[in-house]
Amino acid sequence: MCRWLAYSGSPILLDSVLYRPEHSLINQSHRARMGVETVNGDGFGIGWYSAEGDGTPAVFRDIGPAWNNRNLQELSAHVRSRLFFAHVRASTGTAIQQSNCHPFRHGRWMWMHNGAITDFHRLRRDLCMAVDPVIFPSMEGSTDSEVMFYLAVTYGLDQDVPGAVARMAGLVERLGKEHGVPHPLQMTIAVSDGERTWAFRYSSVRKSRSLFYSSKAETVRQLHPELEYLRGVSDETRLIVSEPLGDLPGVWNELPEASYAVIPSGTEDYLPFVPEPV
Repeated sequence: MCRWLAYSGSPILLDSVLYRPEHSLINQSHRARMGVETVNGDGFGIGWYSAEGDGTPAVFRDIGPAWNNRNLQELSAHVRSRLFFAHVRASTGTAIQQSNCHPFRHGRWMWMHNGAITDFHRLRRDLCMAVDPVIFPSMEGSTDSEVMFYLAVTYGLDQDVPGAVARMAGLVERLGKEHGVPHPLQMTIAVSDGERTWAFRYSSVRKSRSLFYSSKAETVRQLHPELEYLRGVSDETRLIVSEPLGDLPGVWNELPEASYAVIPSGTEDYLPFVPEPV
């Protein structure tokens, strides 16, 4: 599977999160603690919105491992962003190529995924046929993750993010049943329009991959004043991660099974996630 993180809040240098924490995403790329695979070296990607908040996100992806990519280290030490995604990949069977690396982008939207559609090769044709023909040519890769993204766009991501993801999941589960795949979907997903980020945790078998969100920055500062990068950020600054970036108590909260969260939202609440039949 994969490891990923999503940051939202005051503009910071990307390397503050990607490299500096004790158990950073770069560390997780070759030493994951909670993933199915310890090593996530089948490519990586970062995507970020400008600090000014205008335009579509920039994306940088490559097929090598993140831990020894000098361009990634150089970029992350100089790019400052208020909302960014980062992903390290462990392929579930599709090719190792740039177009299969996360995050994926369509217009202002950015998407990344950890998990898989079981027996994707059996469901792939029917899933792809459900993608809006207008946007179908924009798909570049061969992963289940990208198909899931374009299905969500097809089902109204612009108007209703949770509803679009629920309808995508409902289609996967219906087709899985039709093709004799009893538990077809495993997913933790992050999706953003540049203003808000939605994070989803769900699996057909109800044993989803790990996903955590950070406590409010104000709370973390009070608990751990030694964390320098938090001193100047807003209270709304949050992180969502596949696994915690360190072992400090009071910082990380597990997102419950079959739920989703939105940041910023002005609340600590998460909401139930239920696939919607289509």
